[in-house]
Amino acid sequence: MMNRIISLFLVISVFLVTALSLTSCHGAREIAGFEIPTDFNPNAEYEISFWAKNEGHDAQADVYRDAIKRFNEYYPNIKVNLKIYSNYNDIYKDVLTNMQTGTTPNVCISYPDHVATYMTGENVVVPLDNLINDAKLGLGGTEVRFDAPTRDEMVERFMLEGKIGKVQYTLPFVRSTEACYVNRDMVEALGFTLPENGILTWDFVWEVSEAAMAKDSDGTYKVNGQKVLIPFIYKSTDNMMIQMLEQLDAGYTTDSAEILLFNDTTRSILMTVAEHAKTGAFSTFEFSSYPGDYFNAGQCIFAIDSTAGATWIGSNSPHLDIDRENVVSFDTEVMMVPQFNPENPEMISQGPSVCLFNKEDKGEVMASWLFMQFLLTNDVQIDYAKTEGYIPVTEKAISSEEYQSYINHEGDNSDEHYTVKLAATRLLTENIENTFITPVFNGSARVRQAAGELIDTVNKAPRRKYEVNSSYITKLFKTVSTQYKLNELAVVDAGNAPVDNESGPLPIGSVILLSGLGVSWAVIITALTVQYVLKKKKSDKTNRSR
Repeated sequence: MMNRIISLFLVISVFLVTALSLTSCHGAREIAGFEIPTDFNPNAEYEISFWAKNEGHDAQADVYRDAIKRFNEYYPNIKVNLKIYSNYNDIYKDVLTNMQTGTTPNVCISYPDHVATYMTGENVVVPLDNLINDAKLGLGGTEVRFDAPTRDEMVERFMLEGKIGKVQYTLPFVRSTEACYVNRDMVEALGFTLPENGILTWDFVWEVSEAAMAKDSDGTYKVNGQKVLIPFIYKSTDNMMIQMLEQLDAGYTTDSAEILLFNDTTRSILMTVAEHAKTGAFSTFEFSSYPGDYFNAGQCIFAIDSTAGATWIGSNSPHLDIDRENVVSFDTEVMMVPQFNPENPEMISQGPSVCLFNKEDKGEVMASWLFMQFLLTNDVQIDYAKTEGYIPVTEKAISSEEYQSYINHEGDNSDEHYTVKLAATRLLTENIENTFITPVFNGSARVRQAAGELIDTVNKAPRRKYEVNSSYITKLFKTVSTQYKLNELAVVDAGNAPVDNESGPLPIGSVILLSGLGVSWAVIITALTVQYVLKKKKSDKTNRSR
């Protein structure tokens, strides 16, 4: 009987080991690398999935739905299933989960930083260079049935962000930058004049912000007559740090994933931030919430946020997160983020990209590639750009008569032609050459988070009675580096794609299998031990009877 039990658990163990081997690489199913099939039939029936994100209103979701309908006018045989998310992080998490079972979407809107992490799965993300350059079905290819942009019609600066190592893994979908939304009335009430060249400096913003802290005897601020005022609020502190370092030509990261963030320039920036946080002249989203809410209520002078969120900012904003009765009337000026060197302005390029996932059926990948191209057509690009302060990613769309008429509209308070949104859009279209990107690698998202954490922490420190000095910042560097596991980042040769030493926790399936394997062996060992003890007792009894 005991031998049968042992045999049973040995069989179970073999099964578990086999199952575990099938869930290796964190559960990702291995797929052969993608090659353009020579026998692709564009008329065959395909069903593909598209994961996308909207900005909290239905206009963008409607653009996606309309794009699918129009795509089906050219390819009625390709069914596109749309799944809409409310934020990029949920898309990111779901992709990582689905990588374990080989059920990723076909086309997905994601940040390039996220795509770099998807690439930890072997052959999961399709490299795009060969597809882009294919004469028949590449960008603007001869056999593509709609008017897709050619490779030369893509904005080159926006394409660069999609390169991981030397390989193009994403295509830009739309692009935005950050803008400084300025309450002109309060600036002038404080006795200041906005720069004639239209470019703010950090010194100017800090000076005005500190001047605004003066109060009347009743505790209200002189400049707005209210008891609440945060003169300068920055939404994205990671962008704040990255842009300041870029403008000062200081280190952040390199193309080879070397982390340069913790340097003396960063230390100096943090000391300055802490100084103005201590007086209450500066704050961040994490501590104070959305800058636009304070700005619209007349409680903020300089609100820095994405141009993509322009419809939420200003006295006449069509979208508000505060009650209309709390909105104060004032003139809004849309300006570039503050600069250290106005003669050489630099601003970050940001915005979602699209990537293509590999599948066993290469025809399915090709069908997905065709839909991915359709997202770059003029109608989709311009329609999506109109929903917020985004701009198209093709020269073709930007230079089109329709788009030029849109951005040069006089402006009003309607959704489509909201004055502040149009000004934010023109800010980027007129400064594409002044934008920059940061290197993308698996782990670059963590470095970005760490950059923002540094500013958020020193912003909160004075309010919590911590003294921010050189010693404090040295400890902060170490804490943040450990928190985001930056010491574990490294680069290996994997098709020119940098990867991360840490591949994350095992999926639950692998944990269960390993646990089952352990239990099986524990039972086997226990059974063998019991069998040995019983045999020994029988032997001793036999010996005693002799």
